[in-house]
Amino acid sequence: MAPRTSARGACFLPSRAMIEAARQETLSVVVPAYNEGKTITQILDRVAALRLGLHIELIVVDDGSKDDTADVVRAWAQKAHEGLTVRVISKPNGGKGSAVRKGIEVSTGDYVIIQDADLEYDPEDYARLLEPMLAGEADVVYGSRVHGPDKRGQAKFFYGGRLVTAVTNLLYGSHLSDEPTCYKLFRGPLLRSIPLTCTGFEFCPEVTAKVLRAGKRIAEVPIRYHPRSIEEGKKIRAMDGFWALWELLKWRLL
Repeated sequence: MAPRTSARGACFLPSRAMIEAARQETLSVVVPAYNEGKTITQILDRVAALRLGLHIELIVVDDGSKDDTADVVRAWAQKAHEGLTVRVISKPNGGKGSAVRKGIEVSTGDYVIIQDADLEYDPEDYARLLEPMLAGEADVVYGSRVHGPDKRGQAKFFYGGRLVTAVTNLLYGSHLSDEPTCYKLFRGPLLRSIPLTCTGFEFCPEVTAKVLRAGKRIAEVPIRYHPRSIEEGKKIRAMDGFWALWELLKWRLL
């Protein structure tokens, strides 16, 4: 699916119509976190700095971190943040998918977006993701790294991602360019109505499969992407790609 916005890397600000449409509405930002104590406040600061015309419900789910992630977030939450509500949830380690599901379960927003706790994805792209949603053109919006401006270091992890995307399109008749992207924006009631079972990195293929099977509209917009290396803390591994393919096939056949 062609990206809605062709500008690459340009600053994207919400339009007046977009702000008016979103007035009094809430965006829930679900942040699954595991051992991100060193960097998580940087991403939280970026979310807090946004001025989207929506109230932001920031939900950080600490998935049994062995470091001080939860304490760092709670200390950060004690500060005043205009237009922002912060919730910190600590749970035993169960995998990224279980943390995402918990965040979705307690979310109350009209819209929900998943935000990784590292620095690979830039919250300034929220405005771009919200545009087709607020215009009534989509039920779900994916941020496409493929159509974005940042190509550095993509090859190692993108080959697997493109395979997953190709299989998604083949099995479900979709036209996505980047299925495994973290940036997935949903209408809140829709996402909370989807029965999810994922525990690990299979959240992406499971939710995509169920959204497509339900006949919902997915739009894509280009986003920025700054990949981490394994040495820098990237947690996804090659085997997760095989599990993603299995999830896509499983939910197509069930």
